[in-house]
Amino acid sequence: MRERVDFYLRTDRLALRRFTETEADADLLYDLHNDPEVMRYLNGGKPVPREVITGETLPRFAAGGFYAAFDGETFIGWFLLNGPAEGPELGYRLHKAAWGKGYATEGSLALIDRAFSLGARRVYAETMTVNRGSRRVMEKCGLRFVRTFFQDWPDVIDGSDQGEVEYEITREEWEALRS
Repeated sequence: MRERVDFYLRTDRLALRRFTETEADADLLYDLHNDPEVMRYLNGGKPVPREVITGETLPRFAAGGFYAAFDGETFIGWFLLNGPAEGPELGYRLHKAAWGKGYATEGSLALIDRAFSLGARRVYAETMTVNRGSRRVMEKCGLRFVRTFFQDWPDVIDGSDQGEVEYEITREEWEALRS
């Protein structure tokens, strides 16, 4: 008998559910977080030890705000909508096989809509300046460039010298796009 899964959100192609602290979810994250191309703009593509996934990442994800994303039965990655209710952060990380298929945009649009329906005044997202793919998703979702900023990271990765960028969309901008 299959375990019943409560989905947080559904779109035309995606189902998002909360993470659980199970071995199955640890396996999903381990595979995703150990793809050098997926992790290129996050840690320079270095492997993430399983102990970090099970001891740090998965408990943080299961605590809330992170959603495992599925296209049918296939895990394609995760989405984030987390932070203060009036201004949560949007994020996503997808398997390479899911890149370029509109999943990041589709899931992000659904989460932005959810945030505003729950009373948010703004939604923001951040990425490395050189991460053109992620920036393109933010722009497709109606987010606009706010600023470039620099952080001190323990490990320098390719492109970090160009800083990070922040994008946002306000409730008023979202409503104007939807009308």
